[in-house]
Amino acid sequence: MIRMICAITLSAATLASAGEELRPALESSYHAWRDAIMRRDPATWQRVTAAHRRMEVKNRIVSEKRAFPAAVFDLPAPPPAIGGLKFLTAKQNGPTAKASYFGKIDFGIGGDPTDNLLVLSFIRGGAGWLYDRADFVNLAALPEVRKELAAGSLKYLEETPEAQPSGVIPPTPVEARPAKTIAKVYVFCPGREVRVQVNKISHHRFANAKEAEIVIGGAVDGPNEVQFATKKLDGGTGTEAMTIRVYLMSETPGVQPIKAFEHQIAEGGAVKPFGSANFVVDAAMLAKLAGK
Repeated sequence: MIRMICAITLSAATLASAGEELRPALESSYHAWRDAIMRRDPATWQRVTAAHRRMEVKNRIVSEKRAFPAAVFDLPAPPPAIGGLKFLTAKQNGPTAKASYFGKIDFGIGGDPTDNLLVLSFIRGGAGWLYDRADFVNLAALPEVRKELAAGSLKYLEETPEAQPSGVIPPTPVEARPAKTIAKVYVFCPGREVRVQVNKISHHRFANAKEAEIVIGGAVDGPNEVQFATKKLDGGTGTEAMTIRVYLMSETPGVQPIKAFEHQIAEGGAVKPFGSANFVVDAAMLAKLAGK
């Protein structure tokens, strides 16, 4: 069901007009954020980025034992310019907004970009709109959507919840201490959603996935707590195998990660909806990670 921003049915012309009125402020925010990234300007980045996003970025960097704020600007590719893209629409829902663009989105990594979708998200702060995030949608597997957007149809955006501003400002995470031991949580969960929490500060969601994510705050010396919750997804059978692991990562070249925690269910096995367990980081583990 499409979430409506207001109770009145608006004409397409009125929606377009509203988008154009919102567009300059959102684009100004994005340009300021992108310029800060390109110039490696931490003061401006701090000023124009939404509070929860700033803390998420900082927490991830210190959990990887990289330098903050210098590592903010060590991106795999520069953020794309939007000047050459086709503006589709901008929508506001309370203190949140999204602006959508279509065209050849260039991340500066070479090749010949094709027409795809870029959705920029913003949060309203005390001094105006602040940049939150960008979502790139590769339309290679959606040729009909690509044709619709090229023709100016916004049907796909209107029917996609992720393209609509939620109206809710995400909470700012608790600030994480710099990691002593880098850790990653790995989950294999076909047909299921798995939520994992490590030491009550690192929160993760995996859906029908085989992925690993950095543990915020890293692993601590001594006991570490892992909590998880599982549920079957639509299309799942409830009999699929499932794995949850936490690995400790070495900073010594050539030293393999240590599997510190594992919860594994064979195909057809009983899966608990909730679980909690501990793993311990001891002196022997730390010595092994150091290659001793």
